Amino acid sequence: MNVSVGLIEKCSAADVELSGTFSDSTGKAYAPGRHTFSSEVTLTPSDEASCLFALDDVRIGIGFHWERKERQIFHGGLRIIKRASGLTVINDVSLEDYVSSVISSEMSASCPLEMLKAHAVISRSWLKFPMTTSVQATKRNTAADPHEIVRWYGREAHAEFDVCADDHCQRYQGITKTFSPTAAEAVRATTGQFLRYNGAICDARFAKCCGGITERYATAWEDESVPYLESTYDGPPDAQTLDAHDWMRWSPPAYCNTNDTELLARVLPGFDQKTQDFYRWRVEYAPEELGDLVESRLGVNLGPIRAMEPLARGPSGRIYRLKIAGDRDYVIVGKELEIRRALSRTHLYSSAFVVDRIGSRFVLSGAGWGHGVGLCQIGAAVMANQGKTCAEILRHYYRGTTVGV
Repeated sequence: MNVSVGLIEKCSAADVELSGTFSDSTGKAYAPGRHTFSSEVTLTPSDEASCLFALDDVRIGIGFHWERKERQIFHGGLRIIKRASGLTVINDVSLEDYVSSVISSEMSASCPLEMLKAHAVISRSWLKFPMTTSVQATKRNTAADPHEIVRWYGREAHAEFDVCADDHCQRYQGITKTFSPTAAEAVRATTGQFLRYNGAICDARFAKCCGGITERYATAWEDESVPYLESTYDGPPDAQTLDAHDWMRWSPPAYCNTNDTELLARVLPGFDQKTQDFYRWRVEYAPEELGDLVESRLGVNLGPIRAMEPLARGPSGRIYRLKIAGDRDYVIVGKELEIRRALSRTHLYSSAFVVDRIGSRFVLSGAGWGHGVGLCQIGAAVMANQGKTCAEILRHYYRGTTVGV
């Protein structure tokens, strides 16, 4: 099975550096070196193992606080297609090479083996799931009430390729970071394996840090119950200490509650290591600043904000209905990601937060990084570091599932 991955969209020209010889559909050969393409072309490597191509200034983390540009190197075929909006650069690569890149881009190739094996299984499953179900890939909804905005951002059905290369789908950064034999072993040991529930391939969601409790599917997406994407405490049962009222104001024990800098340096990509406050975080806003954010992000002019009231929370504390009241009007915002978008120039780490007023300022004390549904990447890395197996990790985060071909 091959996977088509969208690397760059809407560019006027694609500058590509070839390592090895490629040929186009007419048989024309392209020698190693730099080439600039401004029209459609399909390039096939003369040797899959040794031929590579590189792209400069590939944007990663688009819209998030770690957004940046990188030089990335890729195996496989290169396609450039032209549409009214510009050129799209696509990498055609085998499924297992795709998975190898994903597990080394989402986390680090120096992660413990059992963590990388677990991630290989869920990344393969996440990709395959929409190919085996009739569920619409992307659903967005705006409530009928003019004071309420309800949106969720699902699996976008890309028209030109299977998946994009960024966080919106799964991070795929070519072979740039697949430097360890451990990553190769993780893919080899799990080749062809998928996470299954009642025999069907799972929609295996994952997030960076759940904040101590994973979230249920419906908090972030459709109002549907997904049995294997329910909430679970991220720690051994005998360590569970839950206090819903104070949960986000303190730092309870959990697998993902770690300040082991040596481990984090092994498991997180370099740009993720700059986010040190992933388990518990805090941001402050002035009322006018919040009003400007809401207007720029939602297009609603509320004036300076005077109150924020959580109306509905999921089991992890993530808010999925939030009332924001200003001097001029109010709006109710949902779901999880839309709340994070509305209250930040990029995205809040998560929607699991409590709101306090200190003087004239709003203080948000929060938990976790990401939507929190499914596997907690940092928690799973800690589990693997403590000797837990791939099977134990997957059973912990996806209750009732099995692994099979």
